[in-house]
Amino acid sequence: MKAWVTKLAAIAVSASLAGCAAGAGGGTQGSGSDAAGATGAGGAAAETQEPITLRISWWGSQPRHDYTLKIIEMYEAQNPHVNIEEEYSSWDDYWKRLAPQAAAGELPDILQMSISYLAQYGEQNQLADLTPHLGKELNVDDISPMVVDGGKLGDKLYGMSLGVTALAFQYDPELLKKAGVESIDPNWTWDDYVEIANKAKAAGLYMDTGMRPEVFFSYYLRTHGKTLFSADGTSLGYDDDALFIDFFGRLAGLVHDGALMTPDQRAQVKGLEDDPMVKGKAIGIWQWSNQFIGLQQVANRELAMFHMPGPNMSQGMFLNPGMYFSVSENSEHKAEAVKFIDFFVNDVEANKLILGDRGVPGSSKVKEALKPMLTPQQAQVFDYVAWAEQNSTRMDPPEPKGAGEVFAALTTAIEQLDFGQITVEEAAKQFREDASEILSSN
Repeated sequence: MKAWVTKLAAIAVSASLAGCAAGAGGGTQGSGSDAAGATGAGGAAAETQEPITLRISWWGSQPRHDYTLKIIEMYEAQNPHVNIEEEYSSWDDYWKRLAPQAAAGELPDILQMSISYLAQYGEQNQLADLTPHLGKELNVDDISPMVVDGGKLGDKLYGMSLGVTALAFQYDPELLKKAGVESIDPNWTWDDYVEIANKAKAAGLYMDTGMRPEVFFSYYLRTHGKTLFSADGTSLGYDDDALFIDFFGRLAGLVHDGALMTPDQRAQVKGLEDDPMVKGKAIGIWQWSNQFIGLQQVANRELAMFHMPGPNMSQGMFLNPGMYFSVSENSEHKAEAVKFIDFFVNDVEANKLILGDRGVPGSSKVKEALKPMLTPQQAQVFDYVAWAEQNSTRMDPPEPKGAGEVFAALTTAIEQLDFGQITVEEAAKQFREDASEILSSN
């Protein structure tokens, strides 16, 4: 989808912004400014360069599409020899389109990539290693090595993080008080979570609207020094099913007691507008920190964000790349594609449009420049991620090939458990058998 109509509309909106950016030496920080200078930002050097066309693809909501189109216009204004063709869609449609493109060797030059698929595409040699471009087309001087390394598989950098997020409990303080709890203990544990959930039930509320099994079980395993997958991706990363039984048994008990939603009830939630937390029927929601702003907008009331339960919370916490930009191995213009990624992560004017939608920027200079223009909710997200940087450990390696199938098997086992069709011990055994079979071919 070329989205020419949308692009033409975006030109009108962003022309003055792009012009100002070009007139101010590109408005970039770090290598973004250097890249603009190398291509002339409309100067004589750019005029002598061979025209090229890059394709870029991403997923997201309409607001993300709109500002990304404006950023592309800004980049094209500063780099007249570059024409960028856009393809964008929803999450599900994105991966349905990407798979046949990959099979045909026709991936876009620049493609937005999820951690769930980075290993799959990287290990099949469909993504270029960005390591040779570091310090050249891609400046990471102002970006934490922990952020950069989040896109590595072994010694190859297959994706550049577009921002980082951290797990959080996002909640309504007034509903928490309605359940008889004035505030959450900074040292809260999973036992405290169960206690609050039971108080919420007594007050006619749900504690929350559920947890994505693979995400929050992974966190729980990390607090015990374990991982969901083994380092080589050929098996599960934990041997003792007591960890599975403890975590999911606790949650299933709350579902069966009516303190948490059943699978049927969760299935009725089609979007944030339908979420019981938004409707004032649940105290909170478990999700990534960058999702807090959208939740706040839809709920249209004051919400708060809190860290994960312990014990060993800091050991479990990690900075997660919200998403990456990768470059196709088949691209004929890899260096030019990387220059656009550099612009996206280092240019201050571009990031004034993004405002953390893809995660809190990794560049310290960009974060500092954005602070004065943040809303209170955006500032809360930035502050939370800054806190997480000081209270976390290195993230697990990118998920191995077959991870999506493993997640589906886990979801199936947990749904059967929540429906009371199997015991938690049976669920643990079933999941291990299914996951072992899927991963054994890696």
